[in-house]
Amino acid sequence: MAASVVPESDSIRRAVSLLNAMDPGRFPRLLSRLLQKLHLKAESIFSEEEEEKLQIAFSLEKQDLHLVLETISFILEQAVYHNLKPASLQQQLQNIHLGQDKAETFASAWAAAGQDTMEKFRQRVLTPQKLETIGWQLNLQMAESMQAKLKSPRAVLELGVSDEDSKI
Repeated sequence: MAASVVPESDSIRRAVSLLNAMDPGRFPRLLSRLLQKLHLKAESIFSEEEEEKLQIAFSLEKQDLHLVLETISFILEQAVYHNLKPASLQQQLQNIHLGQDKAETFASAWAAAGQDTMEKFRQRVLTPQKLETIGWQLNLQMAESMQAKLKSPRAVLELGVSDEDSKI
């Protein structure tokens, strides 16, 4: 059996109990939205207004909703990191006591959008700046008026980096 990619912690157990109690009719749409926006770390997946609607729709407190959203995102990020197959993801989720219906929903959503999500993660730049060019220059000073046999090398290294938006 493969090692567990989702550790069983207190917060995971709490989130699993909340997930198991969620409306099975609305859960697939929530999961789909999280999968679509998972690779966008700079922006929030849901606006404040949408979060309030989700709280009402799933009958959750704000803190519990955040725990559920963070846990689902964590599970999906682990699936990306470990390149899990849908059946393996379903088994991993059942191992942490997620209900059969929710585990199947995760597996079917992952089967539908998992490859696309992994490709988006591959395209994402992990660091804020990227090295684009390298230039160098070496100057060697051979003598000075006070020293006849001076050998003093001086190197100039020019690194061209770019942000995600512009070049520096």
